Amino acid sequence: MSLSLRIFRPAVFRASRPSLTSHGYQTARTYASQTAGNPVFEVFNRKTKHLQKDRAARNVEESRKVDYIKDEVAIRLCERLLDIKRDFPQVLDLGANSCNIARALTMPNPDPATPTSPPLSNKIQHLTCIDTSEALLNRDADEPFNSELSLTRQVVPDLETLPFEPSTFDAVLSSLSIHWINDLPSLLAQVNSILKPDAPFIAAMFGGDTLFELRTSLQLADLERRGGVSPHVSPLADVRDVGGLLTKAGFKMQTVDVEDIVVEYPDTFALMRDLQAMGENNAILHREFGPLSRDVLLANEAIYRQLHMEEGARGLPATFRLIFMIGWKEGSGQAQPLPRGSGEVNLKDLLGGGDFKQNN
Repeated sequence: MSLSLRIFRPAVFRASRPSLTSHGYQTARTYASQTAGNPVFEVFNRKTKHLQKDRAARNVEESRKVDYIKDEVAIRLCERLLDIKRDFPQVLDLGANSCNIARALTMPNPDPATPTSPPLSNKIQHLTCIDTSEALLNRDADEPFNSELSLTRQVVPDLETLPFEPSTFDAVLSSLSIHWINDLPSLLAQVNSILKPDAPFIAAMFGGDTLFELRTSLQLADLERRGGVSPHVSPLADVRDVGGLLTKAGFKMQTVDVEDIVVEYPDTFALMRDLQAMGENNAILHREFGPLSRDVLLANEAIYRQLHMEEGARGLPATFRLIFMIGWKEGSGQAQPLPRGSGEVNLKDLLGGGDFKQNN
């Protein structure tokens, strides 16, 4: 199953040079042949995204203030480890940002069902955190949580090519990073490769309806003030496609669920400032460069309030749609589906008996 939004570069064709006889006549027809390899997916400018994250991390205090979404999502992701009754000697944090997952793993009492529970970091022997931005990855290297678990930070040139040998990790975690990946099917296949057999991949990413309020208001503001629409919010994967992508990458026993986090902002300008400070601003490859004009920004503020502000609310709502996914690498001893036709219970009995009659 493919992503809901696909942008393909045209396949590159190379014309062969015709051979000539000694008399100068052409002896072979000119033809076109497609070059080897799959079409290249390029939606996001990776260099731009790296610079955005670097710039955001260098303003340390402001960057920490806007980590409320990343910290909350990391906590929710780590809570899924409570349902897995095993330890994980070697774990990879893919796209670690400022090591939000590491911080969440060291939180006390992570299990809400018990009065006291040990930190989830007790289940992990060593955590390897990788990201492309050195400034963001090391922003909180002096925070107390670093001494509460075995942690290694590693800067990589590109998250789309993982520099690890097959069957290296007992689990791979990823929180709010893979929505910036151009070729997500390829990345998921690499994750499956570096996992040990019967090991989980647990990830969270922004889904397609994230910031739908801002998308709609900006589109209408563009139409009103400029007579056209330009993409100001990056495209995102749809939840319906995630299961297919996990299956294509070879994952078994998949779980995909959706959660919404709605945050209120005093105005659209505060929302945009926070997105920039998070390093989550637009990074589409062919986006329009330069800041939005004052006319568009003011129109956007008015339209946003008219369309999306709820009566009696203190501020403007912004919806962050989160797709959580769990996939297991195939391994011996895993639960397998029963063979077709091996069921011992009749469906009619479960439905209360009776025969199915066809209406004429």
